[in-house]
Amino acid sequence: MLPAFAMVLFFVIFRLPFAAAMLATVLVSTLLLGWGVKQLLVARLLKMGVLPLVIATIGLSLLIRYSLQQFWTPLALPFPAIFSRDPIRLGTIVVSLEEIGNILFAAVVIGALQLFITRTKLGWAMQAVAQNRMLASVLGINVGRLVTITFMLNAALTAVAAILIAPVYLVKYDIGIGLGLKAFYAAIIGGFNQIRGALLGGLLVGVVETLSAAYISSHFRDAFALVILIAVLLLKPEGIWGVKEEWAS
Repeated sequence: MLPAFAMVLFFVIFRLPFAAAMLATVLVSTLLLGWGVKQLLVARLLKMGVLPLVIATIGLSLLIRYSLQQFWTPLALPFPAIFSRDPIRLGTIVVSLEEIGNILFAAVVIGALQLFITRTKLGWAMQAVAQNRMLASVLGINVGRLVTITFMLNAALTAVAAILIAPVYLVKYDIGIGLGLKAFYAAIIGGFNQIRGALLGGLLVGVVETLSAAYISSHFRDAFALVILIAVLLLKPEGIWGVKEEWAS
């Protein structure tokens, strides 16, 4: 949501070149939504428990959303497309170059993230902190620094995702609500602790919603995905591709 508006600000209003506007959007998102939220909100409330942190982040999301609605515009804004929207026919399937480009771009980003997590010392340190914060600290890992870097990385990826989906859904103050929920339960279905699990969950959610809308009714497309979510939580709570882990504080 906020990164999409930032892209409009830099590209449409400030008239920066597309690449420069995209880079500026990622940097602003990383600093504000990553470092800023972690330092000003998460670091102060984490000691009080999970519930105050959840309430505070939901409140922050509502504040940003309705501030954009009130002080910018409640209307949907057009967004510059990265790729051409010319259609391509593959047999009986018609797709656009934009859809193919988004998939390939996302695949490159996800592949780079997977390599970063599994092949670099910083990625290994992040995994160690995620599995056992206390032991990681004893081993000399700066837990606070790693958490901050993780927040900043997450914010940068959020900006990239916003830039990819905004040309399709347009830029609006509530753009992230439905997509965020779908991403959340797609990750649960596939497995939170596996990147490939999240991809599988997203694919399943997309296929189920599309087929249910085509052959049953578009009114029930969200319901069928939620049925799968409930079934996975009952039968395999760690997700289809997830791995059971023992968590320690």
